[in-house]
Amino acid sequence: MGRVLTLDQARDLRRRLRQEGRTLAVANGHFDLVHVGHLRYLQAARAAADHLLVAINDDDSVARLKGPGRPLVPAAERGELLCGFAAVDSVVVFSGDSPEPLLLDLQPELHCKGTDYGEPSRVPEYEAVRSYGGRTVLVGDPKDHSTRDLIAKARALP
Repeated sequence: MGRVLTLDQARDLRRRLRQEGRTLAVANGHFDLVHVGHLRYLQAARAAADHLLVAINDDDSVARLKGPGRPLVPAAERGELLCGFAAVDSVVVFSGDSPEPLLLDLQPELHCKGTDYGEPSRVPEYEAVRSYGGRTVLVGDPKDHSTRDLIAKARALP
């Protein structure tokens, strides 16, 4: 099982992986209501590197980006849930609306994003990752699942 790391612990992990010649992939997202699309995304991201670090938005940024009533699940619980996935080696919670500062700090070999971007160059952090020699890769299955759709279904129940 994975574990939730502080930023300093994530930096230590990064240093250790480099020393060992192992690769780091970072996948990021809100993961507010986990569904099978998330699982498939994380499994594919894990297959791309030696270690998968999942970066999740803190509660303040989820509220700003997703609107009133979000997140449904607090960051500490989202992190704990994700650590229960076999594909997830570790989790870090980041503040701010973009993972770009975290990516520039940790400089993972791979930044994994979902297939809904169509091509890596459409990922907002693409240039930042490219600037240090990293690669942005699209992983997972087609985006047929969404938290928004699950919430709408639940609200429509009698």
